[in-house]
Amino acid sequence: MVHIRFEGQSLDVVETQMGITRAMSDQVVLEHVARHLDVSGDRLKSYVVDRPASGDVIIRPEAIYG
Repeated sequence: MVHIRFEGQSLDVVETQMGITRAMSDQVVLEHVARHLDVSGDRLKSYVVDRPASGDVIIRPEAIYG
């Protein structure tokens, strides 16, 4: 499952719907997500890809602390 947090919305999408595999680089994953959201890749420039042990992929804005 791919969990996407984008501009206040949360989406859950099956990896195969976006053509995402665990072996893809973070940059390639973000490119697939941008296409799925129908937005420019620049809009995801500050986003990170988390890959927890559960096997899911989480796309979220970069957290800034301090």
